[in-house]
Amino acid sequence: MAAIELDGLAKEYSGGVTALRGIDLDVRDGEIFGFLGPNGAGKSTTINILLDFVRPSGGSARVLGLDAQDDTQEVRRRTGVLPEGYTVYSRLTGRQHVEFVIESKDADDYADEILERVGIEDAADRKAGDYSKGMKQRLTLGMALVGDPDLLILDEPSTGLDPSGVQDVRRIVKEESDRGTTVFFSSHILSQVEAVCDRVGILRKGELVAVDTVEGLRDAAGTEARLRISVGEYEPEDVEAVRALEGVSEVQQRDGELIVSVADGSKTSVLTTLEDRGVAVNDFETEEASLEELFLSYTDEEVDA
Repeated sequence: MAAIELDGLAKEYSGGVTALRGIDLDVRDGEIFGFLGPNGAGKSTTINILLDFVRPSGGSARVLGLDAQDDTQEVRRRTGVLPEGYTVYSRLTGRQHVEFVIESKDADDYADEILERVGIEDAADRKAGDYSKGMKQRLTLGMALVGDPDLLILDEPSTGLDPSGVQDVRRIVKEESDRGTTVFFSSHILSQVEAVCDRVGILRKGELVAVDTVEGLRDAAGTEARLRISVGEYEPEDVEAVRALEGVSEVQQRDGELIVSVADGSKTSVLTTLEDRGVAVNDFETEEASLEELFLSYTDEEVDA
């Protein structure tokens, strides 16, 4: 069973603003799915439809086998949500926030254990209005974890967090995945998405332009790798010989290194050419295109998806 099923999902706001254009998507049960797109691509609208904060103009959305609009309460009971820009209640303590969610979900969690898990147990009895931005984000994550949710929706979970907090989010996401929770992870910090997600979907102007693993996206986009080669002495003619090879688009020269932008199938020919010309190849490593580079290749308006 898919944890999230979108079938022709569309949303048009008043004034003719189209947010979603017939989205078809299955998020597999138990996977960590990265949901990406530039501002205005439709990410927040999609999440709001899943939680029935917004009604679609067309198509359907199912969450955990339930209709997102007809079975709203059951979907919300089984889903933990860290929304972007959530505002805490300044007069309530951290513990009171978590206890409120525990009571609302009729869960058997202990507030102190939740707060310890997200790293703010020492501030349990402080009013949340006095929390730093990062502490508020940790508190909101803790509230999302109440009730051992079957689905965890995280919208920009790293906002306001220091590097330690970002690592904690990554740890918790992996712990939840190991427990069998499906994680729907929307973030603009693409290195974090790349580090934890099984698959990634990319939205552009309300259309889903790609869904695959990062490696699959890399193959489909035909992005180049960078071959970083530690070399001995070489002549300008040696660099030109590499630059002339099919599949090579750029050669940068640094102290003792050549950095070659090259299509995947041409890496061997680069190394062979240097060695045949008497250039000592001391070591080499390949740097694949990052998720950020892939994201740009899929969301650039000039790209025909």
